[in-house]
Amino acid sequence: MSARRTLVVPARGRVEIAEEELPELPEGGLLLETLVTGLSAGTELAFVKGDHPGLHSRHDTELGLFRPGVPEQGYPVRRLGYMEVARVAESRTPAFRAGDVLASAYGHATAHVADPLGEHLVPLPAALDPLLGVFVAHFGPICANGLLHAAADAGPVRGLGDGVAGRLVLVTGAGPVGLVTGLFARALGAREVAVADADPRRRAVAERLGFLPLDLDDDPGRVLKTRWRHGPGEHGADVVFQCRGKPGALHAALRAVRPQGSVIDLAFYTEGADAVRLGEEFHHNGLSLRCAQIGRVPRGLAHAWDRARLSAETIRLLGAHAAEVREHLISDVVGFDDAPALMHDVAARRRHVLTAVFEVEGRA
Repeated sequence: MSARRTLVVPARGRVEIAEEELPELPEGGLLLETLVTGLSAGTELAFVKGDHPGLHSRHDTELGLFRPGVPEQGYPVRRLGYMEVARVAESRTPAFRAGDVLASAYGHATAHVADPLGEHLVPLPAALDPLLGVFVAHFGPICANGLLHAAADAGPVRGLGDGVAGRLVLVTGAGPVGLVTGLFARALGAREVAVADADPRRRAVAERLGFLPLDLDDDPGRVLKTRWRHGPGEHGADVVFQCRGKPGALHAALRAVRPQGSVIDLAFYTEGADAVRLGEEFHHNGLSLRCAQIGRVPRGLAHAWDRARLSAETIRLLGAHAAEVREHLISDVVGFDDAPALMHDVAARRRHVLTAVFEVEGRA
């Protein structure tokens, strides 16, 4: 195998399949043949629609500042995605064998030359459907990291569920991140999990998964502060996981959490957050807003909670809820050749998906 096919965005509004040469397989490397690759619609379609921050500003990683007017990257965008499952076609390291099935995050491509020393590669159990494996390398750890941040806010971390066990939990946003986060919270002992979304189709999925469904546009904070009473002047969610990249969702999350509670924010705000009103509930109720992104675990926990452990927690969750995740979260499975058309349709709002998975021909 000397070439691979990959999804690229040559210009705003366009998605194409390009062919490119694979590098030589070095000593210690792996040649991976992709089985399936999943679409992270919110992040990837931001490049298609042209509103990804990296197209308009540059992140200074040393200072931790974004510098407007100097793009991080321009078109063409040659790498998209982070939800891949592949079979090892050739191995030049005893650490992995030909035939092993791995989860990784190298983008939408039919093949990849991997460096096991520099890339996150997760062996998948033989019993796990490769379609579910798209959540293991990066997506599931994003959600698990949200739970870890909630645990760190609650006190010394003994386990991933320390921030939700026995507590009342709201998830704002019933996309894949929100639903997997809700599954984590329930599996780790949350007393009740509510999921709020403005889209009735997504609320219906949340209800089928056993969550309390709420309309994000109908003030879920008032509903939950009526339902969840802790004592005089103490109403609302113990913790909220904000998983919808819209400012109105963050504002709703701040309204729904109890005084001195925490909002754990997993969202990506490509359009900013002008509707967030920090002079109201955030200020008067003494709330905490914590950003939980996969690049950082809570301070002091990096050694104990690395990406591999978060992936292992994801595999455990998927093993326990495989049928639910397959039925309700993976909404579309299409061939790799059909990926550009699906992405165009979703970007133009002609098609609704939760998680789309692209199958590479001959994966069986």
